Amino acid sequence: MKHKEKMKELNALNEEQLKERLKDLGVSLLKTRFELKTGHVENPNIIREIRKDIARVKTITSSRKLAAQKGV
Repeated sequence: MKHKEKMKELNALNEEQLKERLKDLGVSLLKTRFELKTGHVENPNIIREIRKDIARVKTITSSRKLAAQKGV
């Protein structure tokens, strides 16, 4: 999925869904790192993608908080 599509999908989520997505991504990152250390990951680039998705969720969350503070 491309960057713009992921951002549209994440922007459509509410705050609770974003928190849940962030939690799921964190667990997924932990599991993937563990699998990488044990040698069971076929594609080690998946860690980079998970980290980018976490950053996207955090960016959307922080931008919404800033918009709420400004009263927009």
